[in-house]
Amino acid sequence: MASSATVPLIDDDTIGFGEENNVQQFRHPYVVLFHLGFRSAALIVYLFCGWFTDGFIASFVFTVLLLSLDFWTVKNITGRILVGLRWWNYVDSEGQSNWVYEARKEGDVRKVHAAESRVFWVGLIGFPLFWIVLFILALFRFSFRWLVVDCIALSLNSANVYGYLRCKFGKGANITGAVSNYANGIFRQQMMSNLTNVLTRQPGAASNPSTSVI
Repeated sequence: MASSATVPLIDDDTIGFGEENNVQQFRHPYVVLFHLGFRSAALIVYLFCGWFTDGFIASFVFTVLLLSLDFWTVKNITGRILVGLRWWNYVDSEGQSNWVYEARKEGDVRKVHAAESRVFWVGLIGFPLFWIVLFILALFRFSFRWLVVDCIALSLNSANVYGYLRCKFGKGANITGAVSNYANGIFRQQMMSNLTNVLTRQPGAASNPSTSVI
């Protein structure tokens, strides 16, 4: 008689039975940490390196090193694990460079965790905005040395942003419009969640009318 024991699927990231109420907890906390860690460290070194050293070379080396580690980690690890996206490059037999943008199929048993996906996209798009502000400030201060660092940071961050947007929205899609629609969808989802929480919230003691004895 055949055994009825079930064998778990390899790399099955679906939510287990009874864990539906714990979906806000990260399934890959270390991956989330590294997704934000290197880029946060690069930004901190850039902003506060002057407190510890007056030399530009040391600050430049540490900042670029952290930016490079962040670029490699986000491109090769965090995007694949957190949102099921991957972009890469290969050289064919004719010596031509080819870019590949891949997305996990909708029928894949491994589901994208909502909280992890939100952290991924906020970190991916939010940090380049900080570097744009720093680039503008360095430009107005005529700090050309730091402009070089800002340009390196923007180029590395923008490469990941463009690559993952191409993975998510496709080659022929209007990326600007797609990003706008995606952001509006997240905003509407958050508004509906807040509205649901307000409607289902139990009235507190503070909302009860107070009575006074004269």
